[in-house]
Amino acid sequence: MAGVKELRGRIKSVGSIKQITRAMEMVSTTKLRRFQDRAVASRPYADEITALVANLARVLGESVEDKPLFRRGAGEKTAVLLVASDRGLCGAYNSNLFKALETWRRSDPELQPAYFVYGRKAYQYLTKRGREVERYFVEPVLEKIDYRGAAGTARALTDAFLSGEYKDVVVLYTAFESMVRYVPRRAALLPISAESLDTGAPGGAKVGGDVILEPNAEAIFDAVVPRYIETRIYNA
Repeated sequence: MAGVKELRGRIKSVGSIKQITRAMEMVSTTKLRRFQDRAVASRPYADEITALVANLARVLGESVEDKPLFRRGAGEKTAVLLVASDRGLCGAYNSNLFKALETWRRSDPELQPAYFVYGRKAYQYLTKRGREVERYFVEPVLEKIDYRGAAGTARALTDAFLSGEYKDVVVLYTAFESMVRYVPRRAALLPISAESLDTGAPGGAKVGGDVILEPNAEAIFDAVVPRYIETRIYNA
């Protein structure tokens, strides 16, 4: 039987743990709301730029298929950007993402993934299973990610695709739907296809008819496409 002194010590210990976990909960809630605000705020811009690219592609017609980012790459491997968290204590956030990855691998025996990773947990998951990571993005850290950081990641993936080593680029991430619902999602990033543009954004004013495009539709298209890729990465 434990003595009174030992029991008091245990009670004090439990009280201290309660205070620590309460503080951790408050910090996590604040961070969650901050990232939730970013996710929600970036969606209208992502929808509009997707609609703009889709409409410009319609104006250009079949000539779009000659552009490098709209053609399948020369390689056989698929570049996979896997976006997880840097820390644990986030429920099934990471495990559901990794489960989706394994389900995808089993469903496609011919898949040859080359991993580009954002998030320490994803890096640890892959290396523990002996899977090579082509590139591990560590700057800026996820908690401080901004559009500039996402743009750097987008450029790295675009350069890798244009190198001819990969046939396509896929993003595997967790989509925010509500405070209690996060859904793993796989999205084709490159090559850009009509399907990805049609599903990327509902609505958006159509370009054409009496609209005057300066300097011309092709120049605007070439300038907007990199922003489209950066926006998709940032939103993910």
